[in-house]
Order: sequence, then structure tokens, then C-alpha cells
Amino acid sequence: MQLTRPILLLIAGTALAIGVIRVTFLSISKAQSSTGCPADLSQDHLDTTATAAFWQNRPLTPATSLAQYLSLQDKNVLGANSENKWIEIDLTNQKLTAHQGDSVFLESAISSGLWNKTPPGEYHIWYKTRATKMEGGNKASGTYYYLPNVPYTMFFSGSFGIHGTYWHQNFGRPMSHGCVNAPTPVAEKLFYWADPQLPQGQWAIKASDTNPGTRVVVHE
Repeated sequence: MQLTRPILLLIAGTALAIGVIRVTFLSISKAQSSTGCPADLSQDHLDTTATAAFWQNRPLTPATSLAQYLSLQDKNVLGANSENKWIEIDLTNQKLTAHQGDSVFLESAISSGLWNKTPPGEYHIWYKTRATKMEGGNKASGTYYYLPNVPYTMFFSGSFGIHGTYWHQNFGRPMSHGCVNAPTPVAEKLFYWADPQLPQGQWAIKASDTNPGTRVVVHE
């Protein structure tokens, strides 16, 4: 009898631990299904060995190099401008407008969220990386994607961000899982213009009090 009680307590403790693990797992899955474009930020680098990519369950050739359209001088000039900057995302018209003071720095057609809606609101860019891997969606529903080397990514709300696009050219209509897809040359220009500024030679940067992120306004 003296051995029975410790064994029962151990079994009860094990059952409780399993229950906690199960609940935690479900909450993570639910969070991932409602986010924009889950990215593996531990792999903030260019994967030159990537051989496979998928978009809507369909295989495609991944980008294995970082598309670069701007010279180093252009990047430095864009980043040096200190005028009031803010980025407007118009979901109704599928358009991005970058404002600089009282003028427009650039405008472009974009593709916002189709399977997960891009959330309206006011945000700030909190993290920028020159390229990262994104994976999400669901194979059963035909929405699975696995995309190495997504270029010029600027997260403004959790895993919702603005980034370049090599897997489609259907800008002007919703196409994404919540992020704002932009043509890669536009994303590159926006990346070096927007804050936080990326120190030369660095791959990624997180916003801080001394290097804050540009304001992003998303509206219908």
C-alpha cells in the first residue's frame, strides 16, 4: 500500500503534464493559422542551396540570390532622408503609397491577404531582414507555401509584413496569406528608405528607441 500512493501520484502527474502539452500545442497551431506569413527569423540569411519552393501546393523554382536593383550610393541616399515618412496600405485599391513629408516617395500596386486578411490599423515596422524563409498555409486546402529567400521583408505587426515577391506577378488583387506582396524592385527601394535603418554590411535590424520603425497605416 505504501508503494501504491507514490505510483498513483506519478501517474497523475504524468497525465497532467500530457494535458498541458496538448493544450499548448493546439494554441500554437491556432496562432499560426491566424497570422500573416510565419517566418523563420533564426534563418536570416540567403540560402544559396535552396532547391525547392511551393506556392499554393505547386512547386516552383526558388530564388537563390538576392535581387538587387539599387547601387550602394542609391541605398545610402534613400536611408539618409530624415523627412517624416509613413507607408499607406490601401486594401480596397490594392495600393501602397510611401509618403515623405508632403510628397509621395513611391506608389505601387500590391497584393494583400486573401486567405488571412491583412489587418487594418496603425503600426510601425519592428523588424527588417534582407531575406528570410516563410512557410505556412495548409496542404489539404491547397494553400500550402514554402518560400526560401523572401526578399526585403519589413514586419509591421507580428508576422504581417511587406516584402518582395518572386512567385507571382498578380499585383493589384489579394493573393497572400496576410502579408503585403510588392514587386521586388519596389520592396527593395522601400526597404532601404524605411526605418529602422540597416547598418552597412548587416543583414537584419530590429527597431529600437534610437532607431525606430517607420509608421505603417493599413486601411480599407
